[in-house]
Amino acid sequence: MTRRQAGHDTAVAPNFAEFMSSGWLDTPATAAPGPNRERHLERCRKLSRAYPGAFLLIPAGELKVRSNDEHYRFRCSSDFAYLLGVGEPGSLLVFQPRAGGGHDLVLFVPAHNRGTADFFADRFYGELWVGRHRGVEESRAYYGVDDCRPLQEIPAYLASIAERQVLNAEDDAQLKTHLSEMRLLKDDYEIAELRTCCEITRRAFEDVVRILPHAQSEREVETTFWSRARNEANDIGYLTVAAAGHHSSTLHWARNNGPLRKGDLLLLDAGVEADSLYTADVTRTLPISGKFSGEQRAVYDLVYAAQQAAFAEVRPGDDFLAPHRAAMRLLAQGLIDLGVLECSLDEALDPHNAYYRRYTLHNVSHMLGLDVHDCAQARAENYRIGKLEAGMCLTVEPGLYFQPDDATVPEYLRGIGVRIEDDVVLTADGCENLSASIPSQADAVEAWMAQVTQQ
Repeated sequence: MTRRQAGHDTAVAPNFAEFMSSGWLDTPATAAPGPNRERHLERCRKLSRAYPGAFLLIPAGELKVRSNDEHYRFRCSSDFAYLLGVGEPGSLLVFQPRAGGGHDLVLFVPAHNRGTADFFADRFYGELWVGRHRGVEESRAYYGVDDCRPLQEIPAYLASIAERQVLNAEDDAQLKTHLSEMRLLKDDYEIAELRTCCEITRRAFEDVVRILPHAQSEREVETTFWSRARNEANDIGYLTVAAAGHHSSTLHWARNNGPLRKGDLLLLDAGVEADSLYTADVTRTLPISGKFSGEQRAVYDLVYAAQQAAFAEVRPGDDFLAPHRAAMRLLAQGLIDLGVLECSLDEALDPHNAYYRRYTLHNVSHMLGLDVHDCAQARAENYRIGKLEAGMCLTVEPGLYFQPDDATVPEYLRGIGVRIEDDVVLTADGCENLSASIPSQADAVEAWMAQVTQQ
């Protein structure tokens, strides 16, 4: 590996390198198994059975540049985390075929480098710069992989298997699809992690509600939510949408640089990511003043009713799109009742017209898990046009978005955007709403906001 240095770093003098290589106290290794080690190894065995004879490469990912030689905080790739647990930058999991069938696991990880020049001279991997790595020996015990090696051996290893069948999860479409489909059904541990994410997310939403009476900007909302996510978990699971006023009609408004005004709505789409990297994805649309206006409530109640209609269709055996169709039918009729659409319900819903989509914009559900849009590479027949199954985790999130410059919308509705989003897990006979502790019915939202601001 090439040592990572910046242009303004001082060259390493030989005598200084020798001086820095000794005189350090020994740090005892921590050879403890990681959480869910056996669960992860069973996932590896399952993947092995699907690819006899092939080398499989599962990278943890590299550091991402933020500016010049500064990086974003590292987040392990979801595929690596699913198969083995959270890994360090540069780590590589290899499924190495055995002569008698199956695979041996080979894991490359950052090695301890105290006693070498890299320790103090490598900005990316030097332990004096970034802290102590788990190390080769500790990784062997933590991950349960007997064959652990330092990152420096990766180039020679890859060269040695260059003539073999090698599939890399970063660029092999079929392998990416297989890994996505392995993640479609969540086990008890994954559901528990998502439940925890939703609970911390509830507390973060309450933090936001507390500041609304005196907050001035969307940025205050964003940082308030992030503070809870970072203090109680790993981070936010995606860029927070803190969309006030007419920004609420922009689906993924993440600039968060607008003002908060009494009388406007705040559409807050945010989720907490756990240390395990599972994430919540919740949206609430809140009246900044604590009370909905008449026109805001008319739109809000319509979206709420659409969500309830969608919930009723989240059942094993139903089409994945059944909740979407139920919500869109109700929203289309509501748009007609509001005078936004001037046609019959059948005309609005006709696939050749789909006029309602001008104001609803997105589908009602997506899978949720290690990624906020989980299982994205799964085949359509097993996901978007497939059937719901017990153990699937997904969002239910209808919305209505009336653009401030849309002449087809009555003037009193322009600039109003409402989305209500919850995270659910499919049970044997329906679904459990993991984020139900965050109120969503209009009267309950107002009462909740009043209670929280008084605490």
